[in-house]
Amino acid sequence: MSSIFTEKSKDPGSYARTGTLILNGVQIETPIFMPVGTRGSIKSLSSSDIDELGYNLILANTYHLYLKPGKEVLDHFHGLKNFMSYKRALLTDSGGFQVFSLASLFKFEEDGVRFQSHIDGSHHKFTPSSVIDMQRSIGSDIMMVLDDCAPYGSDLKRLELALERTHRWALESYHYWMEKPNGQNVFPIVQGGVNESLRKRSLDTLQNIDFPGIAIGGLSVGEPRPEYIRILECMAPFFDNARPRYLMGVGTVVDILEGVKNGIDMFDCVLPTRNARNGQVFTSQGKINLRNESHRLSESPIDPECGCKVCKTYSLGYIRHLHKVKELTAFSLSTYHNLYFMQSFMEKMRKSIEIGNFQGFYDHWKNLFGS
Repeated sequence: MSSIFTEKSKDPGSYARTGTLILNGVQIETPIFMPVGTRGSIKSLSSSDIDELGYNLILANTYHLYLKPGKEVLDHFHGLKNFMSYKRALLTDSGGFQVFSLASLFKFEEDGVRFQSHIDGSHHKFTPSSVIDMQRSIGSDIMMVLDDCAPYGSDLKRLELALERTHRWALESYHYWMEKPNGQNVFPIVQGGVNESLRKRSLDTLQNIDFPGIAIGGLSVGEPRPEYIRILECMAPFFDNARPRYLMGVGTVVDILEGVKNGIDMFDCVLPTRNARNGQVFTSQGKINLRNESHRLSESPIDPECGCKVCKTYSLGYIRHLHKVKELTAFSLSTYHNLYFMQSFMEKMRKSIEIGNFQGFYDHWKNLFGS
């Protein structure tokens, strides 16, 4: 199989690295943060905003797109990218995380999961092959396999069961995908909770299958940060250098720093967009709560060091006002700024690795955003 990833530079003091990911002609520099467009839209932004921000890879959610608009609509429009007028690269999860987060609506079976829609209670079933079919209809450049993400705190028996199920379904997914690759890529998902032995076994098992990349699931699902770091550190020496590594659902500044330090190339999270809608923005000086009274008369931008069009145009006092009176514009302006920040943050991180100053970058940003 031809490789979709090329490693470019490595940090001598850690596992941090830069690379280039090529997805159907779209070039993506890593490490990368992917904004989340759950239902085919990054909330409050247009597809032209995403282009303007320079995001070459975004994420959408198979479970939600399966329910609405559904496979028929996506087939009619020849995929989500045509449907939403976004022309770059797209990654989709498999719905496996919804099994975890909406556990009361799902039931595991030998060949998949049965579930009720959280929208109308209707009954459905996902199997390893059906989620690949759905992602074929979506037109994802990177598709995720169906997996079993055991909740944090699960006992060894539950973790072992999740591993057996995840590995079996990954192999089924691989063979089904290979019948019709169609220019799409599939990543398996490493599980194992916070058990180092199981994590290493899962990584080894899945890297022995010829997938073009590897994903790590089941982290940032409630475990304390020291546990999160410990599991990343236990896997880092064993990652295959020829494949991109994607840490699913991780997106705080501090968690991204720890991920990159341990060799992760790809991240996604709703946090920058969700926090923006709730009045929290990220800046070169740390986090700011836009609704604070202290900003009422501020004529300064959100971040004087930021080059985004929001900071060039609007005052902090004005954006605070929009949030306080619940104007919809507050959502779009704050979201645009946060995604500009994330894009700039990742670009600076890549540069720090290339010039051999990742440790300095890590220390600076961890001090600003650490909690």
